[in-house]
Amino acid sequence: MVSRSERGFGGRRWGRRAVASVVGVLVVAVSACGPEPGAGGGAPAGGPPRGGASSGGPVEDGSIPENGSISPFDSDHSAIRGLDPDLLAAVRKAAEDARAAGVELRVTSGWRSREYQQRLFDEAVARYRSVEEARRLVSTPEKSAHVVGKAVDIGPTDAADWVVQHGADYGLCQTYANEMWHFELSTTPGGECPVPLADAAG
Repeated sequence: MVSRSERGFGGRRWGRRAVASVVGVLVVAVSACGPEPGAGGGAPAGGPPRGGASSGGPVEDGSIPENGSISPFDSDHSAIRGLDPDLLAAVRKAAEDARAAGVELRVTSGWRSREYQQRLFDEAVARYRSVEEARRLVSTPEKSAHVVGKAVDIGPTDAADWVVQHGADYGLCQTYANEMWHFELSTTPGGECPVPLADAAG
């Protein structure tokens, strides 16, 4: 008696080995397609890809899950790896000193790909139903300091507040008055920070 699993198309009889071979080929073919767009994955060494497929892996965009954060020492994450070296060094030094003061400094956003920044901007336009209002909170890829690795968002609130108070010691300055979490390297360590702009629209 032939089981249903041994019958192929048109009622042909297939042996168990043939069925197993076909299944194996299908598994290999599906695996070769890679993860769905937006799926997570390991990062190739040497920095995040900027506008092209990586060698065999998904293109990383620097995204961090909503309401999530990562350590500024997590060099495997593209959001950290893509930051300007001087900015990253300042953030890490601030994180060490903040920890000594009992405050854990985390990164809620760092380097972002142009595509990710555009997605954030488009979502803001849809949410606020106004390009002008969206620009107050999210920059376009052409203007965003995140896209060139020159900005970092700090959390939680007590850590952001700590950097607002002590950031100038490391050259870190709050850029926008309506974003206490957004910092850029805007002065020399120990210098004076410029007055924050009202918002991202400048």
